[in-house]
Amino acid sequence: MRTLRRILVTALVAVTVLTPPVPAQQASISASPKSAIEPVYNGYQFPTQALHYAAEWRLWKAGSAMIKIQSGPGELHHITATAESSGAVAVLYRVQDRLESYFDRRTNCSDRVIKHSEEGFHMRETTLKFEPMRGKSVLDERNLRNGETKHLETDSPACVTDVLSGMFYLASQRLEPGAVHLFPLNDGGKTVEVTAYVEGREDVKTGAGTFHTVRVAIYSGTGALKGRGKVWIWYTDDAAHLPVQMRSRLFWGTMTLRLARIEK
Repeated sequence: MRTLRRILVTALVAVTVLTPPVPAQQASISASPKSAIEPVYNGYQFPTQALHYAAEWRLWKAGSAMIKIQSGPGELHHITATAESSGAVAVLYRVQDRLESYFDRRTNCSDRVIKHSEEGFHMRETTLKFEPMRGKSVLDERNLRNGETKHLETDSPACVTDVLSGMFYLASQRLEPGAVHLFPLNDGGKTVEVTAYVEGREDVKTGAGTFHTVRVAIYSGTGALKGRGKVWIWYTDDAAHLPVQMRSRLFWGTMTLRLARIEK
């Protein structure tokens, strides 16, 4: 099984071998877009509710996850996400993760990511900082079991998103069927270019209700996850663009997160 971090990585970086099948009549909407982090579209307001999800792997209940955005210091927004496995999946692979991401609400640029992961026998603390003046991402990781540490600096564009804030970066953009968004994403290693293609509208039923949504397919032609699967995110087809469902289809099966409830 995979953790919330893996789900989010695949939800924003996992890819197919092929490029997205953009029909010719729709491609003109965003033909040959430039890879970049864009400011919020049309005065978008980031959600402040806590979003609770139920995870399903194949036909098994896999666990639960929660994501919440709060105001951070200065012009930053602070996203917190937690995940915990349950049921038979927890017996096979115990998961208890917490991720935090800080990003600039004006520019959508990531500032830093903090991760605490307990996955099976692995326990790690990871901090990822983005230093635009130096053009670097700086990763520091500590193994909580044996005390080993890791320090890694890699080249990074002045403005990138990460695996957690990237979900809401997409929510802040124009999501009309046929729209294409290219943007750089960094998870501590080499920055990858991600393509998001709005495939169409669809009604989705979850534990929190039935929603009119837009379905967004996520692709990437670069990076270590190239060719390993396919991912979709369903956002509400309104001004809020709440992510109500996420699905990753990989070689080990299909993982789906459905919105279970919204906590005001």
